[in-house]
Amino acid sequence: MASAATQDSAQDRVWLARAFLVLLDPRPVFAVLRDDSEDAARARQEPITAIVGLAGIASILWTPVAGRMLDVQDVDGLVVAVWSFLGGAIYGLAVYFALGAAVYLGLRAAGSLGSYRRARHLLAFAAAPLALSLVVWPVRLALYGGDVFRAGGSDHGPGNSAFVAVELAFVAWAVGLLLVGTRTLHAWTWARTLEGIGISLAIPLLVALAVYVL
Repeated sequence: MASAATQDSAQDRVWLARAFLVLLDPRPVFAVLRDDSEDAARARQEPITAIVGLAGIASILWTPVAGRMLDVQDVDGLVVAVWSFLGGAIYGLAVYFALGAAVYLGLRAAGSLGSYRRARHLLAFAAAPLALSLVVWPVRLALYGGDVFRAGGSDHGPGNSAFVAVELAFVAWAVGLLLVGTRTLHAWTWARTLEGIGISLAIPLLVALAVYVL
């Protein structure tokens, strides 16, 4: 029992390290995702939960709702912090399962035989740059303070546009990792990879369009 626990702990540490390694050398990390056994999936749950939660927090901080929170009566910095943490975690999990399903269906349409779980794990590790983008926020808060969460505050103009550009760069990085991860995981050509991810991204867009029309 002690030996099994030690081995599990070692595997957990390995996957935590891979959560950082995917930002620097993604192909070996995505290649290991081919092991979709119960033990392997369990070992990577901790870093996946961390990435998904942090990516969710980073994502909702850029929403229009966040940009107006301090305009609401009785809302202060503590409320914003709690909302960001809890709301971001919930949002991250919701997107993880919903967009994971879209990735699964898109890759299946392109010929993948992988499971829904493996598609979710692929998406989670590809989202690592979004989690990393939280490092931008201490700088933004230091420059603009609470105006970040107020409409029409000082966080407008070229400075804010630069922060938006940086955030979009992190998003592009995540999309790039999703492409690299898909190609590595399935050993596909770039054409087939683009087909699978293209279908995956088209699914939520079509769903959103259908909801809007209805």
